[in-house]
Formats: sequence, structure tokens, C-alpha cells
Amino acid sequence: MWGRKWLPSPQSDHHVMNSKDLAEDLVGILIDDGEEFISHDVVSLFTNTPISEALEIIKQRLTEDRTLGDRTNLSVDDIMELLEFTLTTTYFSFRGQVYQQKFGTAMGSPVSPIVANLYMEWLEKEAIATAPVNCQPRMWKRYVDDVLEIVSKGAAEQLTSHINQVDKTGNIKFTYEKEEDGQIAFLDTLIVKKQDGSVKLLVYRKKTHTDQYLHFKSHHPLQHKLSVIRTLMDRKDKVITEEADKLVEENKIKEALKLCGYPEWAFKDINKKTPQKTDKSQTTTRGMVVLPYKEGLSQRARRVFRKHGIQTSFKPHQTLRNILVHPKDKRDILQTAECVYEIPCLNYAKILRRGNCESIWNTS
Repeated sequence: MWGRKWLPSPQSDHHVMNSKDLAEDLVGILIDDGEEFISHDVVSLFTNTPISEALEIIKQRLTEDRTLGDRTNLSVDDIMELLEFTLTTTYFSFRGQVYQQKFGTAMGSPVSPIVANLYMEWLEKEAIATAPVNCQPRMWKRYVDDVLEIVSKGAAEQLTSHINQVDKTGNIKFTYEKEEDGQIAFLDTLIVKKQDGSVKLLVYRKKTHTDQYLHFKSHHPLQHKLSVIRTLMDRKDKVITEEADKLVEENKIKEALKLCGYPEWAFKDINKKTPQKTDKSQTTTRGMVVLPYKEGLSQRARRVFRKHGIQTSFKPHQTLRNILVHPKDKRDILQTAECVYEIPCLNYAKILRRGNCESIWNTS
């Protein structure tokens, strides 16, 4: 994606990448009796990100970036012109009516998360630097639009009021939640305060969680099903801090997946085939192809490609998303403009059957 190449990367000590990163940051932390955990959440971040203000922040970051010339030949003005055009020309059609998004970044656009995150990075820097002493957070950890803080007890409302005033457009608004019974959820992690002020981490599941995972009998490659086990077990190992809790979580995972048809051998197979890091310099490959998955046929195709040093990856060719989700009107092919057309030749198949090498451009 072009945004990742040209735009500056987030550079904040307050940013966390995932639950594992959060767990590492919370190792050894101690909470005083007069402190508590709170969390903030931005209301509709993408569609409320102020474009003009975000562009100014990005332009300043690009101007200060001494490595920009190593990544692109475009000037800062060129990048800003392209970025402004991308962010201010969002159109879509729904039920025959054409709409234009007039504020914020577009949902689904690859550049939107980068722009919103850069604006949030500026906002949090301003919020922390200007926070009153009595509500200054001792810890601030943010994942996109979710923030986890340690503050003095009773300071949540004042801090929320303060950070809601940082964005001068008035569009970025935060809501907050306080810990209950010494516990607070953040991302998919449940943070629990212990009697000595230390914390332990558990896996958090919402009340609406149903333990429904990819069923073992579904028409998907075996490695996709095994990756469900591997992902859940990896989260257990990386997030949960105490061994007794890890054992409880492992049993819960097995019970849930067995209800989804997973056999006992699948769990043993995961333990035997833990992926090992390989030296890429010693691995020769001629590329990779992504194939639609068809049970039996796809495995045979993989063996053929492997003989020629080509890696393969499978993807489902029909999903519930493709079948059910249609948020925008499908454009008629005759209304498509400014693109490369493929015009099939009616006699192309006949030419191939005859073995005729005559150029198809001379046929009608």
C-alpha cells in the first residue's frame, strides 16, 4: 500500500501493537492503593478524524523526516497533493444514489488507519503534556482508538474532560470506563489487580462470545483449521501471566474446539509441528501463487508447484461475506470508465483449435 511507503510510521512510546505487546509492558508494574485503571475509547475515530488538521500534522512529520528521500523520489508537496486528493474524493453509490463523504476518512481505505493513527499520536502527545497535575496519567497505552491509563482515583472525569478539549474541531470525543472489582478489560485481555498491587493477565471474552470457531468439517484447508488451535494457544501463552490460569485457558480452548468438531489428534499435531523459524537465505523459491481451495484438487496442485520450487497458499473461493455483504451498488460494466478493458474475441477458441498462429487482432 502506498501509504505505508510514503507516510511516516507512528513513533510513540505510548502505542501498543497487540495484546502480546501490552502484556510485555505490564510485566512488573505495581498499582498504589490511591490509583486505578481506566480506559478511553474514541467515538467513531475514522469518520471523525479532521482531514485538514491531520494533513497539517502529516506535512510537518514528512518535512522533518530525513529518510523520506530514501523511500521515494516524490517531494513533500507531491505526497500531500496525492494524499489530499485521496482523502477528499470519497464517493460511493447506494440504491442508485451517489454519495460523497464530506468529513473524516473513509472506512475500508488502506490509508485511513495511517492518517487516523498519526492524528491520534499528535493528540495523545498534546493531551499528556497539558494534563493538569491532579489527573496526569502515570501510564498511557494506546491501540488505535483504545487507551488504557493508570490515574489517581477520582480523576477519570477530569481527565476525560481535558482530553475531549484537545481536538479544536470538537469531533474527536472520548468515552471512558473504570475498573470494576479490581478488573478492567482492554483489547482481548482482562487485567486483574492483586492484593500486593501487582497485576495478572487473563484472556477476556465478551458476554456475547459464543465459542464458535471455524468448524473442522468445513470446506477449508487443514492448515487453516490447525491455525485456529495454534492462534488460541499462542494467545494463551503470550497473554496469560500465571501457569495455573494458562492450564484453565487451555482446557477451555479444547472444550470449545471439540464442540466445533476438532479431534484429539489435531491438538497433538500442533504440539509436534510448532512452526520453526527458517533461514530465508538458505531457502530457494521461485515465487508464490494463491489458489482457490478445492478439497483434493488443491493438494495435488500444491505438490506439482512444489516440484518447481513454487510455494502455494489457499483461500476459500466462496464465503458468507461474499454471499451476504453488499454495502455498495455493483457498477454496471458499461458505466466503468478510464480503465483497461478486456474484449473477448468470439473466434478465439476456434483459432486455438485450428492451431492458427494468425494474430487475433485481425479477426472479428
